[in-house]
Amino acid sequence: MSVIPQEDVLVVLRSLVESIGKFQGFCEEPQKYLPTLLDRHHTQWMPRSRAEEDPSFKQLIPYCVLRSIDKDGASRFFAYTRGGGQHEARLRAKRSIGVGGHIASTDGRYGDDSSYDAGMRRELDEEIEISCGYRSTCVGLINDDSNAVGQVHLGVVHVLDLEAPLVTPREQELVECGFESLAQLLEDRNRFETWSQITLDAISAGLLSLPIIQKELPPRSA
Repeated sequence: MSVIPQEDVLVVLRSLVESIGKFQGFCEEPQKYLPTLLDRHHTQWMPRSRAEEDPSFKQLIPYCVLRSIDKDGASRFFAYTRGGGQHEARLRAKRSIGVGGHIASTDGRYGDDSSYDAGMRRELDEEIEISCGYRSTCVGLINDDSNAVGQVHLGVVHVLDLEAPLVTPREQELVECGFESLAQLLEDRNRFETWSQITLDAISAGLLSLPIIQKELPPRSA
């Protein structure tokens, strides 16, 4: 049994999400949802132990996909396997292309877009080290009610375009890390967690806006 950390996490009502537009899988219109979902009048902090068991709420989760462009213009994506020490037992031993996690009350008092941005940066810094500049773009949302994990979470997908493939894990539970082509990842699709499968399928179908970045990216903020 996994141990759920004792923290308050950012949630919104499922009914609010569905009032904007109900969907299953990937939605390429984050701008349609986020101004409402990250409005402090709609968000609230909830003990994570309760949020993990109450599907009438959705926990907002930044899901960051790291991409590096080869000299020949080919995209490669950062992937890893979740080791046995992860808090979320339901995701252990699964491969993933997403880095991120819960937004906690320590990330900001109001539970708004500033709290969200601070939480995303904290999660990135806790899990990995990016030793180059990068640019972040929000490209979509993930909703998957087909399993217990997805029923209580809503993923916000960000693509981080890196200057170079310079990423190392900070958490020991992240193993088998490296950059792979989309074709390589799709060949191993069945080993990936559901959100990664949904994201890979969206990339393959051209649903994500992923322009080729050929100019120098801004340096990473300290």
